[in-house]
Amino acid sequence: MILFVSDLHLAPQAPGVSRIFLDFLAGRARSAEQLFILGDLFEAWPGDDCLDEAEEALAAKIVAALHALSSAGVALSLMHGNRDFLLGDRFIARSGARLLPDPYVLSLPAWQFVLTHGDALCTDDHEYQEFRTLVRQADWQAAFLARPLAERKEKVRALRRQSESAKRDKASYLMDVNPGATDDFLRAHGYATLIHGHTHRPAMHDHIVDGIHVERWVMADWREDEGECLCWDGESLTRERLR
Repeated sequence: MILFVSDLHLAPQAPGVSRIFLDFLAGRARSAEQLFILGDLFEAWPGDDCLDEAEEALAAKIVAALHALSSAGVALSLMHGNRDFLLGDRFIARSGARLLPDPYVLSLPAWQFVLTHGDALCTDDHEYQEFRTLVRQADWQAAFLARPLAERKEKVRALRRQSESAKRDKASYLMDVNPGATDDFLRAHGYATLIHGHTHRPAMHDHIVDGIHVERWVMADWREDEGECLCWDGESLTRERLR
């Protein structure tokens, strides 16, 4: 059994999501062989040194729960999202996860998947793509992480406010994947079944690429009263609600 989740956006301001996720890690996830977290585990991440702050109790609790899951024998894999791309080596070591590249091809005996957070496919949003290119550069990240933690936290909060404000002014299609870019992505990855998050538009889409039928599964974002995982049982993908 392999489970996939994405877009939890964990934050102290959303205690319901944290409760559902911690229950999931202590319960349903223990029956899986692998758990893949495909980005935006946290609403924001200013750097791994926040784990050493007493006020970041939620982050420490999540790391401990992830470590308990991986110690129980569940292979844990994590991918950066657009909110938590600064998750680094210290977080990975403490959680027991492995950090995946984006995209990542998951080859199984019975099927092949390609996993991605999904934001790189939203190519119509040129402003965001320029920002994404900038902040994923090693030099930019090193300079940002060299700033005092308090300054980084304030900058992250400001970026979140700016992003939410910009979202309200953007056309809906800008925040969804571009059809042509998605078909090119599927072609480049051997027509594997695509699993991604980011858009908060859960659905299963059928693509016909070069005459080949390819499925694209979009995962749901988590809410205060409900989460979701995708489950691969060796034969099929299904959605499971978590409460």
